[in-house]
Amino acid sequence: MPPVFSEETHRNLLARIPHCTGREVSEWLRTVKDGPAFFRFDEKVSWLRSEHDLAHGHAKAIIHEYDLRRAARKLR
Repeated sequence: MPPVFSEETHRNLLARIPHCTGREVSEWLRTVKDGPAFFRFDEKVSWLRSEHDLAHGHAKAIIHEYDLRRAARKLR
């Protein structure tokens, strides 16, 4: 089960990603979308960390945001 972020922690992590990685969150979300089709949250996080050398917290925030947006699209 994915870890639960407080909304504030999640937003703070997302806000720091462009500064820390040099890439916008939208670019990272496209990377996840175009990447391997892992089923589990932790597999996606591990892939981002190993393939793109991201910090653990940033990788978790990106995958969490990706999952939130994907779920929101399904509700439409």
